Amino acid sequence: MTTGKVHNRDRFLNNLATNLGRERRYNVDKPKWNQNPQWEVFKGYSQDQLVEVLKKQCEHIHTDVHETVTAELPTLITHLIKSYGGKSVVTWDDPRFRDYRLSNLSRDLNDENIDVHVWDSNGNEDNLAISATADIGITFSDATLAESGTVVLFSDKGKGRAVSLLPAVYIAIIPKSTIVPRMTQVAKDIHEKIEKGELVASCVNFISGPSNSADIEMNLIVGVHGPIKATYIIVDDK
Repeated sequence: MTTGKVHNRDRFLNNLATNLGRERRYNVDKPKWNQNPQWEVFKGYSQDQLVEVLKKQCEHIHTDVHETVTAELPTLITHLIKSYGGKSVVTWDDPRFRDYRLSNLSRDLNDENIDVHVWDSNGNEDNLAISATADIGITFSDATLAESGTVVLFSDKGKGRAVSLLPAVYIAIIPKSTIVPRMTQVAKDIHEKIEKGELVASCVNFISGPSNSADIEMNLIVGVHGPIKATYIIVDDK
């Protein structure tokens, strides 16, 4: 990874402090707040309770929810693809597809005359073109926010953003263990990784159901700039 170099930083900051009429500061102490309400939302909830919160929120964001176990996941996904009339599918190149017994998805669906494209990290523009015309996009959720019904996707070499943004239907596979109360927990996790010097995805997408847009009169329109339908599959990964 290439690291950029900052030029003339001290001179700039010294000049800024002088113009503000104050002493130059070399560090900023993090404030300690007396109240931290963001940590109280669904505090102490079990994973099962968070699942119920997530399912309830999905009713408000026009998102279907299914629950299954790893062994039944391939059958459920095949059923959903057929029920949506999908003839073309695009997925991430993600080791979790193997871990969750989906490594034969391409073969099984090809037998049904359904084309499956796995994101090619060397495919460049071809991936975008295929995703733009695909009926269904499938990814895993890296973290899931119960409060808002949001899946969090960390882009990576084989995890193109287009898979969740361009197809008409988006299916998110949610390992139950990824569900947290709200954005607070994910923001903390990202912050801690950065403090430790760990690499964090250059793009983190927060997706809450299908594409929604409302005009000034609050008339809701679905699918203006993204999938017109979203489905979450919660997988018990104990």
